[in-house]
Amino acid sequence: MKGTLYVVATPIGNLKDITLRALEVLKEVDVIACEDTRRAQKLLTHYGIKKPLISYWSGREKLKAQEVLERLRAGQDVALISDAGTPGVSDPGALLVSEAVQEGFEVVPVPGPSALMAALSASGLALREFVFVGFLPSRRTERLKVLRELALERRPVVFYEAPHRLLQSLQDAAQCMPQRQAVVFKELTKLFEASWRGCLQELARRLSSEPVAGEYVVLLGERPKEAGPAPEEALQEVRSLMQRGLGRKEAVKKVAQAYGLSKKELYERSLQ
Repeated sequence: MKGTLYVVATPIGNLKDITLRALEVLKEVDVIACEDTRRAQKLLTHYGIKKPLISYWSGREKLKAQEVLERLRAGQDVALISDAGTPGVSDPGALLVSEAVQEGFEVVPVPGPSALMAALSASGLALREFVFVGFLPSRRTERLKVLRELALERRPVVFYEAPHRLLQSLQDAAQCMPQRQAVVFKELTKLFEASWRGCLQELARRLSSEPVAGEYVVLLGERPKEAGPAPEEALQEVRSLMQRGLGRKEAVKKVAQAYGLSKKELYERSLQ
């Protein structure tokens, strides 16, 4: 009989933020696959749970996934947890889940804490739909490229950021879309939880005088419909898209739709 892989969400800070079902699963499985045994042991000890642990930290995820699969093949049930939140969502674990699915094992989600959903729920932004991009690229040239593309996005955008890159990322975002409204959350559910709201330009300035430490979630609000660019800025966007391989018509269409401009007028100006 094949084992079952349970994908278990664990607290992102406050140890009380765990579901009764998650505790039940962690007590009943044969083994727990965790990102860091020390972090996992802190949670398990708090709730009096003793189980064998397999560490699958990112540097050894592919190798350790095979060990977990062997356990599943032997009929053992496995709980997959990350250091915090929901495994596989900008966290290790996605590879193991993918391989378990491919081999036909039952994969059962045990939902719970998520920094993404916690930030969205408390943001106060209009959230009919949104775009989640995980972590921005660490290299500035690549990060600016991504941010310029996100500046065209009308929907709210969410990303995570490490403390040592937060200020630079906010400054880069402000360079690409200075008046875009945003919310920055620090250390959600933890002792030093904090949040800041305002336009990106203002937030980049305000957080430069704040102590930067811990984990951050950044949310960008919808792109205001009235915030269309000056014609030269729109043309620069068209040129940028064309340089990346997009045809003129498709580049004009994308920019015109994003900024609410006339496709015909923008196309004609791009030919000049």
